[in-house]
Amino acid sequence: MIEQQKRKGPGPELALVATATAAAAAKRPRHELLLGPGPAGGQPPPGALLQAGPPRCSSLQAPIMLLSGHEGEVYCCKFHPNGATLASAGFDRLILLWHVYGDCDNYATLKGHSGAVMELHYNTDGSMLFSASTDKTVAVWDSETGERVKRLKGHTSFVNSCYPARRGPQLVCTGSDDGTVKLWDIRKKAAVQTFQNTYQVLAVTFNDTSDQIISGGIDNDIKNLLRCSWSPDGSKIAGGSADRFVYVWDTTSRRILYKLPGHAGSVNEVAFHPEEPIILSASSDKRLYMGEIQ
Repeated sequence: MIEQQKRKGPGPELALVATATAAAAAKRPRHELLLGPGPAGGQPPPGALLQAGPPRCSSLQAPIMLLSGHEGEVYCCKFHPNGATLASAGFDRLILLWHVYGDCDNYATLKGHSGAVMELHYNTDGSMLFSASTDKTVAVWDSETGERVKRLKGHTSFVNSCYPARRGPQLVCTGSDDGTVKLWDIRKKAAVQTFQNTYQVLAVTFNDTSDQIISGGIDNDIKNLLRCSWSPDGSKIAGGSADRFVYVWDTTSRRILYKLPGHAGSVNEVAFHPEEPIILSASSDKRLYMGEIQ
């Protein structure tokens, strides 16, 4: 199910290191195979080989990992706050949970929505996962067991966005095509408060202290909603694009640091790993990529 994408380098065929005399006499090709260290850093066993290349900067199994398993467009993706797992969801109504390291196994599938999943968020400690769906509901999941522990019903049209409070009582705000923003306390059945807007609400969030809700909407139809993401240290911002690229900007210079290819469809969400220089992208091509950035 999980494929690793290997970079193809320019230049001649990979060549085995010849004798020490020949190696000293000739300039070593950029991508030739070198003898690698043995177990625990000791001498390599006879014939052991290691490919030369750019230095690694993360614990990913390979510099680029491809996660495939969704049956439809992938609209959203988030890393767990501990950085060891991630969640993705989209048109196929499924929420897939993946290991970040090793083979990036899809270790769980959360089923329960009867419409596309538009947005995902973990709460601060990662114990709960919130999902907004076109089935007019928001689901609250136990991220350890995968069980749905709550279903928030009250919107009369697609729910485009949800966001859990970062601290205090477990509140969550939601935004819908019905033109409302709702505030929920997951300990209660109905919404605590409803705010009416003129047009569809596409995005909602709390401010840092969770005493204000910020919402965004439009007054006409759109084809696709593309989200951006801040790196943990605030030095970079990344966004997907309908042109199939992932863009990463430096927030100080405002310059593009990376324009990352690979997807065959619109890139709908990009997320930064909470601890390592890893970027995650979800696309309408039904795939997710994880890749190292410097």
